[in-house]
Amino acid sequence: MEKKPLMKIEDLSKFYQMGEVTVKALKNSSFEIYEGEFVVILGPSGSGKSTLLNILGGMDKPTTGRFFLREEEVTKYNEKMLTNYRRDKIGFVFQFYNLMANLTAKENVELATEICKDPLNIENVLNDVGLADRKNHFPSQLSGGEQQRVAIARAVAKNPLVLLCDEPTGALDYKTGIAILSLLSKINRQYKKTVMLITHNAPIAQMADRIIKMRSGEIVENEINENQIDPEGIEW
Repeated sequence: MEKKPLMKIEDLSKFYQMGEVTVKALKNSSFEIYEGEFVVILGPSGSGKSTLLNILGGMDKPTTGRFFLREEEVTKYNEKMLTNYRRDKIGFVFQFYNLMANLTAKENVELATEICKDPLNIENVLNDVGLADRKNHFPSQLSGGEQQRVAIARAVAKNPLVLLCDEPTGALDYKTGIAILSLLSKINRQYKKTVMLITHNAPIAQMADRIIKMRSGEIVENEINENQIDPEGIEW
């Protein structure tokens, strides 16, 4: 049976007006993402990666073009519909963890699930990300890697269709970064979540099902990776 795309992006562009200068952050980008894929969007700073992720996450609107989640055209959504889309369909993981300092790890995850329609079991998710023994600690009592695990648990527990990760290893040392990549790979397989990870770190692309390369606001390559390696084999 032929797979149907989970996300379909058609000629997306995003322009910003900076005084008299028009900044073309994203230019005529088109591609498809299939359910259950682990996708790495690779490119240097300023290549348009974050702009693209913000549009796919419903945090920004394109200047031109269309974007579909299954049969729904997200680019036609009003603000209320976009809020529901971000709440129910998307899980976000950022470079900086954005945890509530006065809440424990478990409470940070609970806070996200309280507004969702069909959240996962919090205890199970915390256990799966390796935080069963640290769930009652506050962020200040956790290492950077542990805080990122809380952020991932918070995103996954919402039970979203897509996990969007913006440089999730950028603030971590190599060893901890590999552990986080291994965790994201586990989430992709175990929970069957579509994962999109943006990075400027080229070796990370080796673990992806699909690699999308960006430069100067444009997609310059979109290819299936036939030679995936486990995160533990990645070096940089």
